[in-house]
Amino acid sequence: MVDITSLEDLEALYGEAPINVYKKETDHLTGTYRQWIERAPFFAIASVGQKGLDCSPRGDTAGSVLKVLNDRQIAIPDRRGNNRLDTLKNIIRDPRVGLLFLMPGVHETMRVIGRARITTDPDLINQFDMNGKKPATVILVDIDAVHFQCARAVKRANLWDTSTFANKSDVPTAGQMIADAVDGFDGQSYDEALDERQKQTLY
Repeated sequence: MVDITSLEDLEALYGEAPINVYKKETDHLTGTYRQWIERAPFFAIASVGQKGLDCSPRGDTAGSVLKVLNDRQIAIPDRRGNNRLDTLKNIIRDPRVGLLFLMPGVHETMRVIGRARITTDPDLINQFDMNGKKPATVILVDIDAVHFQCARAVKRANLWDTSTFANKSDVPTAGQMIADAVDGFDGQSYDEALDERQKQTLY
């Protein structure tokens, strides 16, 4: 095995990138980039933690997962979760974040790089009211760079092809995975109550 340890060796191995892969990157949301992320119901947010990088999923109905405040700033509600607060703690320590947006049925993805901060501004909090339930905080992301990613990865994964979807019985349940990590944990009872608990605590 030969490790690649220099940028020169790496670039020589892969060759030059087409010029458009750089030209499509902007420091703000263009009109079409804005349309894209406002329609997406799901994204993953990467942040920098004390133990290394972290990545967390965020999802909601299209139009509710975030709000575009202007072409350089988006607001994201921190919906109810497990209260580990990994992303929020990381943002307090280091504001750098990366977001990857996915839209079911669409092969392209969207990438946003920026700097985040956490707010309890009531005007923003109220904009994310869902059935009378509001997020505790809102994450504000100031955009440094944004561009779309080509379709190859999603196409290779057949990500939206329902014939490739896994059956629940083929993968471990949430309860089974916790029980595998925590001695004495009752995974079966956890799984039996999970659907109803999630319905009651979704927001």
